[in-house]
Amino acid sequence: MRYLHVDVFAGRPYTGNSLAVFPEAQGLTAAQMLAITRELRHFESVFLTQDPARPRTHRARVFDLAGELDFAGHPLIGAASVLHALEDARGATGQEAAWALRLTARTVRVATRRSGPRRYESTLDQGPAEFAGRPHGTDATTTAEIASWFSLDPHDLDPDLPPRTVSTGLRYLVLPVRGDALARARVATALDGPLSRLGAEFAYLLDAGAMEGRHWTNDGLLEDTATGSGAGCAAAYLRRHGRIGDGVPTLLRQGRFTGRPSEMTISAHGDGGSVHTVEVGGSVAIVGEGQLAELP
Repeated sequence: MRYLHVDVFAGRPYTGNSLAVFPEAQGLTAAQMLAITRELRHFESVFLTQDPARPRTHRARVFDLAGELDFAGHPLIGAASVLHALEDARGATGQEAAWALRLTARTVRVATRRSGPRRYESTLDQGPAEFAGRPHGTDATTTAEIASWFSLDPHDLDPDLPPRTVSTGLRYLVLPVRGDALARARVATALDGPLSRLGAEFAYLLDAGAMEGRHWTNDGLLEDTATGSGAGCAAAYLRRHGRIGDGVPTLLRQGRFTGRPSEMTISAHGDGGSVHTVEVGGSVAIVGEGQLAELP
């Protein structure tokens, strides 16, 4: 079975977030997809099956090392770029294209543009944002507790931006920090339980002044290079709090602390009461192609 290795949110190859894309994954079971993902050891892999009745429409299943995800950013952005590249190889498309990727829960749209040999720009429409309840950390005890999960003190949190749970497909606690807190942050405790009490699945630390973020697996053992789903939540949060303009593309950086610098372009449409469209995009570099000689 063929796969392509791409780097997403990458200004050049060997930066950004690496990804394995399987463009012809029909017949694979979920157990096989998980085994392949664990074998290749990318942060995530994406498996595509074309819908024969609908042009440029594919079923997409995304796996990380723990299991299948309902939604993800960088795998969908990378997958659409690979599909564009495969059409380019057949001489079947122009410089721009649009794709529908069907996840288990919903269908998302990705626009792609060829920017050079083996280089593409992709933009994922993540849809509307949902804000879960009220902001967190409105009292000193809760603020100190949330900060401690990341080996931080209450004064490390941005006093003008309260922690809040946001979703554009996955539920993130967006935690704004200031000063050098982003560099010092470490996951100090398993986050699954604490985050669930706040209605969140994951956490995204955000320095709104520097426009830089960080994200780890909930056990703290692995830091993500660039988190498209988290960046979408950050975009919605920043728009809600008036830190970015309505629909204005803004650069968000991540990955500096992993040695894989990444750049994501984020935008959010709406106002303080409702953010109805969130977009996350970036550059994709096709690094290589391989073939599995045997399936699990």
